Amino acid sequence: MYPSATPPREVEIGDAAAFAGTTPRAIRHYHQIGLLPEPERGGDGRRRYGYDDVIRLLWIRKMSEAGISLDDMRAAFDEARDVEDVLGRLEETLAAQEADIKRQRAAVQRLRVVGSPLGLLSPLVTDRLSHLPSGALRPSDLDALLVTERIFGPLGAAIQASVFITLAPHPGLRAEADRLDAADAALDDTVDPHDPPEAGPARAARRTVRAGCRRHRRDQRGPPTGAERAVGGTGPEAACRAHLGTAGAARHRRPRPGRRAGTRFTSPGVRWPSSVP
Repeated sequence: MYPSATPPREVEIGDAAAFAGTTPRAIRHYHQIGLLPEPERGGDGRRRYGYDDVIRLLWIRKMSEAGISLDDMRAAFDEARDVEDVLGRLEETLAAQEADIKRQRAAVQRLRVVGSPLGLLSPLVTDRLSHLPSGALRPSDLDALLVTERIFGPLGAAIQASVFITLAPHPGLRAEADRLDAADAALDDTVDPHDPPEAGPARAARRTVRAGCRRHRRDQRGPPTGAERAVGGTGPEAACRAHLGTAGAARHRRPRPGRRAGTRFTSPGVRWPSSVP
């Protein structure tokens, strides 16, 4: 028995998607954005798509193949936007895409000619370094050019390329430049130029001790606990004793000259009890 030549009046979402050349997920998205009205559900709770719904899906498919955006499709169906306006913006989009394709093809051609990642940089940088022999540029040089081009643009990278052109035929000069770069990278930016020249670990240890002494002077706590006595006193006090000795640490606990316990100075010659706020 041959199937009937008359199409069914209503179909489910899977059949509608297959006929229109799309997917059920795309149809549900069309419902969410208002591009395709959501049909009523049948007795089984499933959507039923009629002739008009399938026709609209076919038009959506054709407009999508032409590059028209979903927003423009919705405006065109609602007659809320001039078709000429939609087509004009579509032509601008296609022209921009065409320019991108041309740039991509030019980059592929440079890669073929140069034969290295240097071809991915801007033409200004690539042309400037094109006369260098193979292997004259190291991977680190290409990385530096890539970063410079990102920050300062093609002109900045072309200026930096001049440095590599100068260093390429002079191995000794390049080695000296590498040595200077390594020395510059090893500099400690946290060092005070007025500090005496000390080794890094010694300087860090001295700063830790000084910080402990400052905390000891600032925070005069009560007698140490049993655990603190086991390790030689409180942390700041122990650090201060290690730095100044027992006598020096004891001096830090004494009141300052001219100051009695229970008083504080607010201005020269005026004393207020410590209970005054």
